[in-house]
This record gives sequence, C-alpha cells and structure tokens, in this order.
Amino acid sequence: MCVCLGIAIGFLVPPILVPNVDDLDELAAHIRVMFYITAGVATFLFVLVVFVFQERPEIPPTHAQAAARRISPESYSYTASILRLLRNKAFILLVITYGEYLTLKVSTRHHWNPCEVNAGRIGLTIVIAGMVGSLICGIWLDRSKTYKQTTLAVYLMSLVGLVLYAFTLDLGHLWVVFITAGTLGFFMTGYLPLGFEFAVELTYPESEGTSSGLLNCSAQVFGIIFTICQGKIMDSFNTLAGNLFLCAFLLIGTIITACIKSDLRRQLANQQALAAVSIKPNLSAKQLRNYTLQLQFIH
Repeated sequence: MCVCLGIAIGFLVPPILVPNVDDLDELAAHIRVMFYITAGVATFLFVLVVFVFQERPEIPPTHAQAAARRISPESYSYTASILRLLRNKAFILLVITYGEYLTLKVSTRHHWNPCEVNAGRIGLTIVIAGMVGSLICGIWLDRSKTYKQTTLAVYLMSLVGLVLYAFTLDLGHLWVVFITAGTLGFFMTGYLPLGFEFAVELTYPESEGTSSGLLNCSAQVFGIIFTICQGKIMDSFNTLAGNLFLCAFLLIGTIITACIKSDLRRQLANQQALAAVSIKPNLSAKQLRNYTLQLQFIH
C-alpha cells in the first residue's frame, strides 16, 4: 500500500511542480525544486528504515514462519535455493504469468492523453483504484485462502478491463478513459499481492526474498521485450493494435494460470503444526519444530 501511495504521489505531483514551459531556465528551476523535495523525502525514509523500523516481528506470525526462522543461516545455500525453485514447475508457470502481467502496468502508460496533467491524473486514478483492489484482494485472500482461484479471477478480470480500455481509448471522451483506467487499475494492482503470496505458498520453505526476486526479474525481462514489440506494432499500425497485442498475451497468461497446480505448502505446514498441537497439547517446542521442518522434504 505504501508503494502504491508513493506511485500515486509520483503521478500527481511532478506535473504540477514541473509545468510544460518554453523557458529552459525556468524549467530547470522547477526540476531542481522537485529533485530537492525527492532527496528530502528519501533521506527521511532512510532514517526511518535504519533507526526506527524492525527487520521482522519478534513473534513469528505463523507456525511456518517460526519453523523457517529456525533454519541455520550457515546451512542455507542461495544457489541451491535457486535451483530448487527452477525445478518447481508451478512456480515457473507463475513467474511467466507474473512477468506478462506486470508488463501491462508499463505498457498501458504509453497511450494516455498528451496533456501532462491529464496523464498524471489518469495515472493517479489507476493507482488509487489499485490500492483499493490490493486491500480488498488481500483481505479476501486472508479469509478464503483460495490462492489459485483468486489469482485466476483477477487475471481474467484484468484481461476484460484491458479489452475495454483498448476499445474505448480512442473514443475521444476523457471521462470514459478515467472509468476504464480505474477499472483496469483495480484489478491490475490488486494482482501484485496475490502473485507474491501465491509464490510464497508454492515455494515454502524457500526464502520469500528469493521467490520475490525471481518474480521481479521476470517482470523486468518481459517488460523490456513487450515494450519494444508493442512500440514497433504501434508505429507500424495503431494504438489499438498495440493494446490488442497485450490482450493476446494476457489471454495466454490466463490459460497458463489455470494450469498452475495449487500446491499450498505453507498452508499445509501451518495446518499440520496446528494438528500436532491439538493432538498432543504437551508437545515441546523442539518436537513441534522438528515435526514442521519435515514438510521441507515432502516435495
């Protein structure tokens, strides 16, 4: 949510701080003010991260996290973890679909109204709607635990939103663009926490940082490829063709998402730990730890 809020401010404030003026000296002065403000905010956040924020909560939120913390850092191999993740078929499919999906966030920004203020407002609409979508999707996922079903539904609705966005963009009505962009943003950004949480479920007990890093790497690779390809399509044809190009790959991503096996390893670890406690209330912490860590060797 904080990231989305920062992006929203980034869409709204720069067009106001740096207006489109012909005087280069005046333009440089506006840019200088914006950079000073950015440096000040970044310094403030750096101080908070170093001196105020905790690295992690003192009490693990789940039994799975408690078991993962007991793994010795000396026994952890980053290379071995990467290799295990690359052999996880369900996770690889998620990496592909996540990369395709995140490309949508970059590519749709090329087609907004040329007015800088309107472009910023449309971006703000997408991000604000996305914040609401992320919150709702997160609450729903926490209560339902339907990781694959929710991810697939949001993926499909994003495809529908992109199709509407593609066919209404050239109608000439700015209010229609705001509505379709908001709808697209609701599902588009709402997918982000779903993708990360689903990845953690599929890859437990591997490090969450490793799986998240691979997802982000996939997004960057697909982003470069899709942005170049879509730009060439738009140059050769039109904006609608470029958007339909994205729609085609989102359709492929939806099909791949439906093929992902819902192997919820973290949920299984929590359930078995809770079952062990209910069956043997006097189970020691060491015995509970050993019982939970056995889940690493199930798959």
